[in-house]
Amino acid sequence: MTTGLKAHNGTPTPGDGPGDSSKHTGSAQRWLQWLTVILLVYLLMVSVGVLSQGFRSVSGGSDGAAAIFEFANNPLVGVILGVLATALVQSSSAVTSVIVGLVGGGLPIAIAIPMIMGSNMGTTVTNTLAALGNVKDSEAFNRSFSAATVHDFFNLFTILIFLPLELLFHPLEQLSGYLANWFQGSDDISVSQFDFIRTITRPLISEIRDLIRLLPGGIDGVVMIISGIISVLAVIYGLNIMLSKVVTGRAYRLFNAAIGKTGALAVLSGLVTTLIVQSSTLTTVLIVPMAGAGIFTLAQVYPFTLGANIGTPITALMSATAITGDYQVVALQIAIVHILYNGLSVALFAAIPPLYRLPMRSAQALANGARRSPWIVPGYILGVFFVIPGVVFGAQAVLDYKNPQVVEAEANKEVYEPLQKEVEDKRMRIE
Repeated sequence: MTTGLKAHNGTPTPGDGPGDSSKHTGSAQRWLQWLTVILLVYLLMVSVGVLSQGFRSVSGGSDGAAAIFEFANNPLVGVILGVLATALVQSSSAVTSVIVGLVGGGLPIAIAIPMIMGSNMGTTVTNTLAALGNVKDSEAFNRSFSAATVHDFFNLFTILIFLPLELLFHPLEQLSGYLANWFQGSDDISVSQFDFIRTITRPLISEIRDLIRLLPGGIDGVVMIISGIISVLAVIYGLNIMLSKVVTGRAYRLFNAAIGKTGALAVLSGLVTTLIVQSSTLTTVLIVPMAGAGIFTLAQVYPFTLGANIGTPITALMSATAITGDYQVVALQIAIVHILYNGLSVALFAAIPPLYRLPMRSAQALANGARRSPWIVPGYILGVFFVIPGVVFGAQAVLDYKNPQVVEAEANKEVYEPLQKEVEDKRMRIE
């Protein structure tokens, strides 16, 4: 009764007065901001998809990757052409299908392993491009560019360590062969039917692609690439603004509880996120605007990307069990090679603190240099992913230095083509 009397004698009740109205207005604005973030994340996924479609159209997709690999006549060139094939095709699932088909057609696994190492590096170009969305804000760009390129440097140093070890002692080849025979005949545990992200983005991506294909002159691939890059940069810019507004207080604490407390938890978060979205490219692209907005530091983003590195080969292993017949072991061994390569590299770097810090220091140094000279950014992206590998490929092509084993495997069409198609159908992806 007392409470009721006070309420009716001037004490405002919930729902009365300007203060409560302001609270409701603030809550509605908060929900609108979060809905805008969700919409921007969806548009980012679509933009990355359009960009990938454009690159695949221009490069010839799987056929283009196969043509590139014909010139992989030594392990180092195999790595470099793996970078080029994945950067151009913008789909390491397509590159993986080519490698699986070639191995099934008779290509020794020892030649395929350097190609896999290169594809691991080539798939990081998208999140490096995404960092350019913050180029107008010096501090945000420094944070996002270092967060994007730390993945590049980790992959680069991993190649420098594991390629010589593989050439000398063949640990990945031998261990993957043993495990592939152990897994062979296991039940299909493919997770492709649970690819929720692909389900919700593919219709819009297909509509955009079909609309652009109406343009005359066969320029649809180029237009998709340009449109994809512009939209990725625009969405990243918008996300950086919106995330700075909404990720405060409790939301900030929740994000940091999921990623920022320990390195092990960040690795686990990256792994789980990649298993959900089934693309480490998308996982690392999504973390870039969060780094740009100052939500996560480079030290927090780094282990998260390592978890993403581990996550996608696990998906590939699951999908490889869906391959049936005599060549299931081929698909399994390719997937196991990649999961061993990524898992062992993370374990090695984590076990040696100076080695663990090396990619972070390198990425930060590059970002600091990019702040002083804007030409470093296009020079880095074009040089590492396209110009240097392109020069190597061009020299091999001019000299006609084709690998006869790759050519022979590709010519074995009764095995190569059906196996490649089955891998693509099962969507055994390493992205």
